[in-house]
Amino acid sequence: MTGRLRHGTSSWSEKSWDGVFYPRGMPAGEYLAHYATQFDAVEADVTYYRVPDRTMVERWRARTPGDFRLCAKFPRSIVHAGEGPRPDGARVLVPEHAADDTGRFLDAMGRLGDRCGPLVLQFPYFNRQAFPGPEPFLERLNAYLGDLPAQFRYGVEVRNERWIDAPLLDLLRRHRAALVWLDLHYVAPPWVLERKHDLVTADFVYARLIGDRKAVEARTKTFDRVVLDQGPRLARWAEVLRAALGRVPEVYAFANNHYAGHGPATIRDLAARVLGESPGESGARAKDAAGGGVVPADDDPEPER
Repeated sequence: MTGRLRHGTSSWSEKSWDGVFYPRGMPAGEYLAHYATQFDAVEADVTYYRVPDRTMVERWRARTPGDFRLCAKFPRSIVHAGEGPRPDGARVLVPEHAADDTGRFLDAMGRLGDRCGPLVLQFPYFNRQAFPGPEPFLERLNAYLGDLPAQFRYGVEVRNERWIDAPLLDLLRRHRAALVWLDLHYVAPPWVLERKHDLVTADFVYARLIGDRKAVEARTKTFDRVVLDQGPRLARWAEVLRAALGRVPEVYAFANNHYAGHGPATIRDLAARVLGESPGESGARAKDAAGGGVVPADDDPEPER
């Protein structure tokens, strides 16, 4: 194991972390600076919902140390493009619809400088009304990735499990973009997919532990504690991430609150398993450093996260 594990959570702004992860009563404007004392990377969920302006991104840079990495999602207008819950396949990645927001997003993220981590194209599940099959999607993705500036690193998240095949993986390798490894209840996890394919497509690995929103929200409406035992799955994740660390210089791993109930506890548990430490030790290290399920029905699109 020679690479570096960078780990954190999907967003840092959860209000129910007050008094649990953040000191009680801490102003929200101080959250990111405190977060950066605990983990060395974070995934910005806010950029999915709106293009950040330069001032916002410059504040992120000012509140984080030099060794910190802030990853971000491309805006929904580019990867989803629908007005409601269903994506609009006629507009996804189409230059006349996506070019303006793409330019503004990349211009803003460039203000992070060396603190900018990989930028993620998080695609939703596409039914046949959006794309009749993978070919038209891959054609559009190939053109879009080809036009992106080389100064950034990119990850691509695909939630149509059957599309995760040689044509997609080869395309990502040509563009040196990483396939995002998922733990999502209706997509097979990497330890299943790797039986047929080599899932490493870039010089880094990017993993997202998303889980099953409905299963967690049936147990809790706040995210201040673990409510779902994911120990067996975290053990499998630790195996595949340790293997990845032997192949690439960096592995990014992020946990969502909806994975087990409390993102910080989940990612600390995972990091401890990967690094062979206790959860407390993995947190200190970050501070010092600075099975598939049921595909959503066409009329039941998966909530975005």
